Amino acid sequence: MHLHTSRGLRALALGIFLVFAGTAGNARAASNDNNVEWNGLFHDQGPLFDSAPEPTATQPVTLTFRTFKGDITSANIKYYDSGDSQFHWVPMHWARNDVTGTFDYWQGTIPASGSEKYYRFQINDGSKTVWYNAQGIWDSEQPFGDFFIIPGFKTPDWMKNGVMYQIFPDRFYNGDRHNDVRTGEYCYKGHCTEKHPWGASVFASPGGDNNLVFFGGDLAGIDRKLGYIKRTVGADILYLNPIFLAPTVHKYDVADYYQVDPAFGTNGELHELIENVHRRGNGPRGRIILDGVFNHTGDTNRWFDKYGDWPTPGAYESQASRWYRYYTFQQWPNTYSSFFGYDTLPKLDYGAPGSAVRQAIYGSPHSVVRTYLGPKWRIDGWRLDAAEYIDAGGNGGDDDTNHQIMRELRQAVKSTNPDAEILGEYWGVAGPWVDSGDQWDGAMNYNGFTDPVSRWITGEDEGGNPNAIDTTTFDAWLHGTRADIPGNVQQVMTNFLSSHDIPRFATRAGGDVWKTYLALIFQMTYVGTPTVYYGDEYGMQGGPDPDNRRTFDWSQGTLANSAVALTHRLTAIRAAYPALRTGSFMTLLTDNADKLYAYGRFDATHRIAVALNNDSVGHAVTLPVWQLSVVDGSTLTDLLSGQRYTVQGGQVTVQVQGHFGAILAQ
Repeated sequence: MHLHTSRGLRALALGIFLVFAGTAGNARAASNDNNVEWNGLFHDQGPLFDSAPEPTATQPVTLTFRTFKGDITSANIKYYDSGDSQFHWVPMHWARNDVTGTFDYWQGTIPASGSEKYYRFQINDGSKTVWYNAQGIWDSEQPFGDFFIIPGFKTPDWMKNGVMYQIFPDRFYNGDRHNDVRTGEYCYKGHCTEKHPWGASVFASPGGDNNLVFFGGDLAGIDRKLGYIKRTVGADILYLNPIFLAPTVHKYDVADYYQVDPAFGTNGELHELIENVHRRGNGPRGRIILDGVFNHTGDTNRWFDKYGDWPTPGAYESQASRWYRYYTFQQWPNTYSSFFGYDTLPKLDYGAPGSAVRQAIYGSPHSVVRTYLGPKWRIDGWRLDAAEYIDAGGNGGDDDTNHQIMRELRQAVKSTNPDAEILGEYWGVAGPWVDSGDQWDGAMNYNGFTDPVSRWITGEDEGGNPNAIDTTTFDAWLHGTRADIPGNVQQVMTNFLSSHDIPRFATRAGGDVWKTYLALIFQMTYVGTPTVYYGDEYGMQGGPDPDNRRTFDWSQGTLANSAVALTHRLTAIRAAYPALRTGSFMTLLTDNADKLYAYGRFDATHRIAVALNNDSVGHAVTLPVWQLSVVDGSTLTDLLSGQRYTVQGGQVTVQVQGHFGAILAQ
């Protein structure tokens, strides 16, 4: 189910026009005239505006709100406290001016407690009142779109500050030819394996099965290319698609959670890879996330054992099997609940709390989840495949039981490693799993990044269908999807251009590498964890599954490739400026006619203005950097070109090539 809606977009669809700070012109005159100047208003949960973005139950939260100097007569915080189910008011007081003398900062403090809270601002100039929440600015109070305060909810800092690299193991690098799957080595469901030479078509021969096409990529290959991942690309987080024993190349039909598939190597090689990923070297400590396929197993799994491969009878073989209740049979043995009707993927039945499946997957100290997070393996997190569907009794998921399971899973993960990441696969608004702080840390950001970026830059949605949007819609989509989730979740949402489930970005872009350049610049400067699907850094092409899983072209995996060199430069820039990782985000410019978009990322140390040109020709872009409190006479340096600009009248004008960008830092 692919949902691409948010509260912000729904508001636009209803004809409610949201005006965001920084989108209007350079008129900054303000006074107490019964009129609030919307263009001066700003707040988010960045470090300049929120004293405790991840508060404990004993930390009060001081909020800062920006207005034009002398523009308003009073301001209040109105917040809902789930502890007493009541609204509360906090009067704000004037705190200071900004360094330019353009803005006032008002402050108020929400008292400490352990309950979740949701807040908005009431801004008054005499008889005029406007309301400000995460979704935007309003003439009347809105019942949705508030900012979140969730005491005790901590998302991993290494996710906030890192860059992730995703690998489909068979297609990355062949480090050990002795474990290659040979043509005809085994057969499954009436088809036999095919070994293709590196770089050949990913499609099976006529009558074959694409899922049984192997190229020889393995863990040894990934290990040998860690230097490329860490130093050339600049990624410090490795996410691997499934690696455990399974008949297919994708391994989403797991047969044994405790055995690395021989085509990928051995358990010892996994352990060695984890150790090498963790080695610090000259950069931050590396991290590794594994793909957890916990909604279903394969029909070859020892618990199910449809083909009698295991010595102990599975659920398909005997109703007396110890694993019989791990699955839901409508009529044993051939009618059972499966994932999207694929009989090769029988669905696990999580039953009631404490059930055997819950114990096996996450509840027991020896469970799958806790074993790999524990001291023997020390992985750093799980990506949860098809997480919304995990449920009891063959149900479809996304219900109370699904959320109960996710709460239990979080408790199991965090009790084993409090700093571990829980990354859910979800294609729509992930709020129900992340808004309360007791389930996932974040989600794959199809809805808040991949789809809107694709539509804006390529004119196609993430699935490759014509579906273009203009810059104003792009910005509204981004704003709305950020507002749907807490600030610390926004910072760990995984922002990817492609994945193993959708056509490659470069193919959606028609092979235009300049569109890849533009997308990379946005990816590395936006809110969230940049996630590079192997090959996207050089513009690998590929259509729908399985063509999106082509082999890596190592002739392109070098800094001599312009896109790889740009990726390397961008990850270094992101690493050098915390403002690009955890700073505030402010829209500065949306221009539909020239297809221009600009925004600021800023904290107490740096103010950065990013200008993007989505047109095929160059444009001069005038940036209102006064919105970032940049003082006249200041120098801004384009971190991509090295060119320097002097701020005059609160603005700078930069020439930006077609399908490219500028990153101006103070």
